[in-house]
Amino acid sequence: MTTSSSGPLGSVLPLPHPASPARVGMSLQESSYHKRPVPMARKADAPNIVIIMLDDAGFAQADTVGGPIHTPTLTRIADSGVRYNAFHTTAICSATRASLLTGRNHHRVGNGIIAEFASDWDGYTAEIPKSCATIAEVLQAHGYRTAAFGKWHNTPVDATTSMGPFDRWPTGHGFDYFYGFIGGETSQYEPRLYRNTTPVEPPHDPAYHLTEDLAADAIRWLRERETHAPNDPFFLYWTPGAVHAPHHVFKEWSDKYKGQFDDGWDTYREKVFARQKAMGFIPADAAITPRHSGLPAWESLNEKERRFQARLMEVFAGFLEHTDVQAGKLVDELERQGLRDNTLIFYVFSDNGSSAEGMTGTLAELNSQNGIPNRPAQHMALLGKLGGLDALGSAKFDNHYHAAWGWAGMTPFQGTKLVAGYFGGTRVPLAVSWPKAIPPDRQVRPQFHHVNDIAATIYDVIGVPAPEVVYGHAQEPLDGVSMRYTFGSATAPGIKQTQYFEVLGSRGIFHQGWMASVWGPRTPWVADNNPYKGWNPRDDTWALYHVEKDYSQAHDLAAQEPERLEELKQRFDAAARENHVYPLGAGLWTLLHPEDRPGPGGATQHFSADHQRVPEIMAPNLRARSSVVRVELETRAAAEGVLYALGGVAGGVSLYIADGHVVYEYNALMLKRTVMRAPKALEPGRHTIEVHTTVVSKQLGTPGRLSLHIDGEKVAEALLFYTVPMLFTATETFNVGKDLGSPVALDYFDRAPFPFNGVIHDVQVSYPSSP
Repeated sequence: MTTSSSGPLGSVLPLPHPASPARVGMSLQESSYHKRPVPMARKADAPNIVIIMLDDAGFAQADTVGGPIHTPTLTRIADSGVRYNAFHTTAICSATRASLLTGRNHHRVGNGIIAEFASDWDGYTAEIPKSCATIAEVLQAHGYRTAAFGKWHNTPVDATTSMGPFDRWPTGHGFDYFYGFIGGETSQYEPRLYRNTTPVEPPHDPAYHLTEDLAADAIRWLRERETHAPNDPFFLYWTPGAVHAPHHVFKEWSDKYKGQFDDGWDTYREKVFARQKAMGFIPADAAITPRHSGLPAWESLNEKERRFQARLMEVFAGFLEHTDVQAGKLVDELERQGLRDNTLIFYVFSDNGSSAEGMTGTLAELNSQNGIPNRPAQHMALLGKLGGLDALGSAKFDNHYHAAWGWAGMTPFQGTKLVAGYFGGTRVPLAVSWPKAIPPDRQVRPQFHHVNDIAATIYDVIGVPAPEVVYGHAQEPLDGVSMRYTFGSATAPGIKQTQYFEVLGSRGIFHQGWMASVWGPRTPWVADNNPYKGWNPRDDTWALYHVEKDYSQAHDLAAQEPERLEELKQRFDAAARENHVYPLGAGLWTLLHPEDRPGPGGATQHFSADHQRVPEIMAPNLRARSSVVRVELETRAAAEGVLYALGGVAGGVSLYIADGHVVYEYNALMLKRTVMRAPKALEPGRHTIEVHTTVVSKQLGTPGRLSLHIDGEKVAEALLFYTVPMLFTATETFNVGKDLGSPVALDYFDRAPFPFNGVIHDVQVSYPSSP
């Protein structure tokens, strides 16, 4: 028997030897009808596969595992199957998703950092190599119908425009169908959606919410499959992007938690720790770790700030419960169709630990990623002008809670998201349910496992080996191992012996019950435009923990076990070399070296009136680079509307006409809105409008100058106290003739997308020489 590399899975789907080099057809007498057999290696009764994975949710937030936030669906899956308390991710979203989908380590598949920070270092390209096929590609070749819903953060940014190429989109990685957004996060009210590769605009409906839409579309897909392919198993990947910031949810969900967090994050942590032990979700001898010195005590806040911070947490809690309830609708549909019994569900509670990126509590969550220091008083003052505490969670803000809430949400651990060396960044609850094959068992599974183990588990369950060839591409071996042995036994010895971790220089390695850990150059709750300045990884201090007995990494044994620590450090180095981890710090290379960042090419670009939905990272850099934008247009009487806009309500720029006057706004992450307004209304006719931006220096966040010109005359100018160095938003776009998505300017917030009622002939962007 030979194998064919021309089929999807050459090493799995065998083909017979040809009788002769030349193919000979049947004779007339032999030409009887028969159905063509379809070779299939999977088990005849292979289960459907559903993966539910939330975003930025914490280990200690769900009431299923001791937290205060109601998560009925997580409880439903755990109670009908098994639960795990030593399951791990990579500490950051793109990396975890790539690892989960391929069964390999994240650097090995080019996702050592989020796609927006990709570079040419081998482990950081944001390109999942064809030598590491996804679960969807493998299952698709075995007759599964495949669909993905929600967040997709694994496409290189230079492939996210309307020109593609689309082989790095979900439909190019084995999914028959995709409905969701491309990037790290999006508004829940005005998301930047795609159906397969086609842009979709959500309705301008105050009742619309993205997570509800994603559940509804997944249910629609399941029903279409029930009609058109009822005999085919399916793989459904539902990763809604919630509860990543912005924390957007309807007020009635947040109000369910009013007053529940008034005691603050320190008390939260103590109460949850006690419940975790009482429930048996963590070991009885686990120790709680102290608050990091960079995080304030709740008692140090004044009364007004406590109310602000508590409301931010109430909004998050409502958002989390709302998200979990939407996931429950999928389970309801599986039961309605009679599919629940033979459906294997993995509910990965988060793609990393809870997020500390809100720093001190913010109305614009990209403050921290841009390294912009701010104080709660600034946000509270702005909030008071825009609706007060009750407006938090609405489309007016991209709010994110205080880093200390993220830390409390990871009780009993030390760190949060972005901390790869400690379980606070990597350890998340997991529930697995398959009623046909997994008896319900409330005894917690303590075996050490990683997100890269899910692929191996699925292949084991459906009865196929990891393929050696997929679509002609020789495959690298899996890094994960099957978890199936844990389904029937909470006491079976763990079989995963070693796993490394690394994100942004924070790193660690687990080996046979021990863990060596390093914080790295920064903590995620400190804004810093250059966290690597003066950092030398050789000078880092490593800690050592016997995690088999010290569940929360509370007792550093580095001084007592220097030889063991050195051995683990050498193991990390070997794993780093094998998986393309080096150079440490490559994750922020493109932020610190903008000249190497993917983006639009050429010194001059032209945009027509129908140019829309250009992802910000591939759009003209109107944030932090000297530029001249020249608009040729014709107006009529009562001219109004947006000429071009980049970004959204939390940050962006917009050139528009209101009441006949030309207006330009630079919205610096809500903390400072700089506005230029022409003193005279624009007469009907043909005009040339120019916006000149001049940055002062190459320093990140440098100040700048603006000027507005109409028909060659300067009509307004302004100073920018600082410019936004990285991104205004994660998934908002550049649009000509209207402001799609979240509107940049509050001036037309209720009239968005506020289309221009004249004619735009050309928008030209040029970049003069500048510092």
